[in-house]
Amino acid sequence: MGLLRATRYVADLPSVDLDALVGEGVRCVLLDRDNTCVPRDAKQAPADVLAWLEHARDLGLRLCLVSNNFHSGAVSRSADELGCDAVDHAMKPAPFAVTRALELEGVPAEQAVLVGDQVFTDVVAGNLAHVRTILVRPQSRQDLWYTQVFRVFERMVLSDVEFEGEHVVSGDEG
Repeated sequence: MGLLRATRYVADLPSVDLDALVGEGVRCVLLDRDNTCVPRDAKQAPADVLAWLEHARDLGLRLCLVSNNFHSGAVSRSADELGCDAVDHAMKPAPFAVTRALELEGVPAEQAVLVGDQVFTDVVAGNLAHVRTILVRPQSRQDLWYTQVFRVFERMVLSDVEFEGEHVVSGDEG
C-alpha cells in the first residue's frame, strides 16, 4: 500500500501550509491542474487558490503544473493565470512528467512536493518519482467518467485517512 499512500492529506490546496513546507526544505511545488488548482467544472482558479500561489511565490517556491489534461491550450492558459510553468500530457501515474517538471524547475526530488486530488494518478506518480506527495480533496464533484470509476477504489484506499483542515459538515452539504 506504500505506493498509494500520500505523505500528507490536506482538505484543499489553500490549507497546505507553505511555511511548513519551506521549513521542511521544499523548494518546488508541483501541482495537478484539474480539481486541485482549477475546479473540473470551471475555467479559472478560485481566489483562495490564487492567493495561496502568490504566497508560494513570495516564499520563493518554484511552481509547476503537471497535468494529465490533453488540452494543451487550457493547461497553458491556467499556467499563465496561476503564474507557473506547466507540463501537460503527463500520463500520470507514470513518473516521467514529474521528472521532467523537476528538471524544468532545476530542483531535486527531495526538495519537491506534488499536490493533487487523485491517489491513482497524482500520489502514485509522485511516489514513483520519489517526491513527497500531498493529497487534497477534489474541488468539484464533476469528474470524467473514468475518474469516477477510480474514485470508487480511492474511497476504499482512503477509508482510514483523516484530512488536515477539513471542517465537519452536516446534512447534505458533504
